[in-house]
Amino acid sequence: MRKNKSLKSPESVSDLVGRWGTIKRFAASVGCGYEAARKMRARDSIDNKHWPKVITAASAEGIEGATLEWLVSHHADRPPLSG
Repeated sequence: MRKNKSLKSPESVSDLVGRWGTIKRFAASVGCGYEAARKMRARDSIDNKHWPKVITAASAEGIEGATLEWLVSHHADRPPLSG
């Protein structure tokens, strides 16, 4: 298990992703593609289908504070798509 130097909760999704060092490492840990991970960081929101893997991967990396409650509180609401 890799220990993260910061023991405080991430301040944002971008901060959380940054704790892996690279988007590529975050994507590999979470099991998504690089582009999906890059978009999550840019939107500052993680798609809820990735939450279980993010929580598990953060714990394995020694990243504190990446809980379901944290992810919910940092999930960006988007208006419904008009069709």
